[in-house]
Parts: sequence; C-alpha cells; structure tokens
Amino acid sequence: MSNRPRPRTVVSCTTLVIALCAGVTACGSDGNPLSSRPYDASDQIAFNGPSGDGKKADPDKPLEVTSEDSDDRITDVTAVDKAGRYVAGELSADGTRWHSTEPLAANAHYTVRVSTEDEDGAPGRKVLTFDTGKPSGKNRLDVKFGPKAGKYGVGQPITAELNKPVKDKAQRAVVERALKVDSTPSVQGAWYWVDDKELHYRPQEYWPAHATIRVHSNLDGIKISDRLWGGSAKPVELTTGDRVIAVTDASSHSMTFYKNDQEIKQIPVTTGKPGFDTRNGVKVVLGKESFVRMRSSTVGIAEGSSESYDLPVYFATRVTWSGEYVHAAPWSVGSQGYANVSHGCTGMSTSNAEWFFDNVREGDIVKVVNSNGDTMEPFGNGFGDWNLDWTKWHAGSALTAGTPNSTGPQDTARLRPTAV
Repeated sequence: MSNRPRPRTVVSCTTLVIALCAGVTACGSDGNPLSSRPYDASDQIAFNGPSGDGKKADPDKPLEVTSEDSDDRITDVTAVDKAGRYVAGELSADGTRWHSTEPLAANAHYTVRVSTEDEDGAPGRKVLTFDTGKPSGKNRLDVKFGPKAGKYGVGQPITAELNKPVKDKAQRAVVERALKVDSTPSVQGAWYWVDDKELHYRPQEYWPAHATIRVHSNLDGIKISDRLWGGSAKPVELTTGDRVIAVTDASSHSMTFYKNDQEIKQIPVTTGKPGFDTRNGVKVVLGKESFVRMRSSTVGIAEGSSESYDLPVYFATRVTWSGEYVHAAPWSVGSQGYANVSHGCTGMSTSNAEWFFDNVREGDIVKVVNSNGDTMEPFGNGFGDWNLDWTKWHAGSALTAGTPNSTGPQDTARLRPTAV
C-alpha cells in the first residue's frame, strides 16, 4: 500500500469523506501482512453521513459506504444502532461499495464498523458514528402482541395486531422483519399474514414442552412507507406447559388423551350427528367455562324446531368461537362410545368432562379425526393454524414465501463479496 499523502476529496453535501492520515502497513515478524495490526482506513472510506457537528442523517435515505482507492476493497460492514438493531445491507462483488437494504431507524444513534484490505492483503479498520433525525411523518404503526403473558399449551400461536393496514409486500417485509420471536429451546418458525392488520406466528411443529417464548418488536422509529413509521409495541413473554394433545376419533366415538406423548386416558364420547358433523383437524383450546347456557338459536337453529335446544352445560372447554366445545353431556351418556348424536360438540359424562376441564389449559391441542365434517378453517373461528402444512404457512410470509426449508432472515449486516 502506498504511504503517500492522499488529498481530501471534495464531494456533495450528502457525502462525507473521512480524511485523516494515510495508513501504513507494518508487517509482523513473520512478514505475513495478515499478522499486522489493522491500519487506519479513514482515507480510503467515504460514506453519505452528516458532515458537521449537530447534523443528523435523513433516515429516509439509505446508508452507503464506498472505497476511495482502487487498490483497496471493503471486506466487511456492520451497522448497528444503540438499541442493538442491525441494518441489513449488500456488498458489491468487487468490494468497492456497501449499501443498506432496509430502512434506518429515526432518532437513532448508529455505529458503523468497516473492514478493508489493501493490495497486499493487510487489514484496515474504520469506525463511523452518526445520528438520524426525526421521522418526516407522524403516522405510527403500533403492534399489539397476543396472547397475554402466561402459561399455555404447545399449540398456542403468537398473534400480532396492527393498528393500521399494511398491504404492500415490501412494506410487509419491513414490518415482519422487525417482529421478533425467540424461544428457549430454539425452534424454527415464521409469521403468516392473516390479513392486512393481523399476523400469526407458529413453529413448524408444536412448541416444545416447558419452553420460554419472548416476543418483541424492533419496529419503533423504522420507516415503513413515505407516510408510515413504526410505533410502539409491548413485549410479551410466554411459557408452555406439558405437551397435551387430545385426539377424538369420531368413527370409534373415543377420545385419547396424551401428555408428553404418553397415553393417559381414554374417554368415550359422542360427536356431531349427520348434518351437524364435528369439524376434522387440529383445534386449540381457546378457554374454559365452568357453566354455559347453550341455545340452538345462536348457531342458526330455529327455536321450536325438531333440532332446537336450550341446555345448561357444565365443564365446557371452548375450541371454536362459533360455539364448538368439549363439555359434559349427561343426557347422551347412553350414546357415548357408541353413536354420534350431538350438534357438533364433543360430549362426555360429567365426571370425564370435569377431569378433561381440569387437565387442559389454553393453547392445548384438540384434534378430531374420521369425522364427516369439514376441516377446521385456519383462521377466523379460533386457531386452526396447524391445519396449514409448513409449505403453505411459509407462503403466507412476506419474508420466507417459497423457501420452506429456510431458517428465516438473519439479523446481520455482515456480508462479504460474492466474488473476488
């Protein structure tokens, strides 16, 4: 590398050239340039940050770092704000230019660490810092995570409700990238856009038993569109209990209750009769009600008709918002284990219903097989999320669509050239 002084480069007001003394390559005792202490690469690096005290970068503009010397190349760039949020970016194949590929946060302090290499392979370093200004718009996208903090079953999806609709795929990617779900033990998972204002997150398989799940947002201050910026979100921490799965076989009129993959109990049941067949597929316990008054009129059956009913029901475990429960049905004990006579619910004796009620929690899995009913819908009537296979689930993500075997985007801006 040449030791000659380098002239200061005159640039436009949007580009700052860091010009200090020229770096000197000092070889180590073994003559290997890689063993040298990194030289100061200030005069080889330019970036489009603010060029004066008190000035702040426009968060609307991408960050760009370039090499000013044709003999040197950029090998690594890491850009991170004070909150620990990394900025994703791309480095050109020849190592002459790096630029951010996602928005900067507003009102943030950034540190950019740049690594370089001269023609002899000696390493250079430069650390840049700058602040970003206020967002240009006042519209904020706030996020509400669900469910509330607590202990749940292994089938509980995570939900994110947005206060404003997001329709554009690129804008959805910005939002989705900022919504973080971390679990211990770690599992692969992905978000699914249910509609313009709601996302669900689930792993490929059920959550592990006794896991800890932390949900938070890095969206605050991030630009989503010209008129929309990321707003606030309260983090949520959940835990899971035992792996509880109750499987009802409508053809054999029996429910098998599993805990941590061990069969615990078999319960004779009755499910929906013809015309009122119980939904097949995986459902998630939505809640438990010790007493419910069930009226046929609430599910579209006219009062006074041959199918109408008005019954007091005890130990009712809800699995759909439209009114499907697992509950005590003392009036049908003679049919339980032998015939399907209900209007869609899973009925059992009062003692069995009480036992079931006491041994399940919100988020546990209730699966129905061999019914003549339709498959549980994925969304809108509870949590039927698990009835979408992993490939279809990935297709609902703005980040991972079409890549079912990926582990999702990484929070990193450390990129190297694809070719030398």
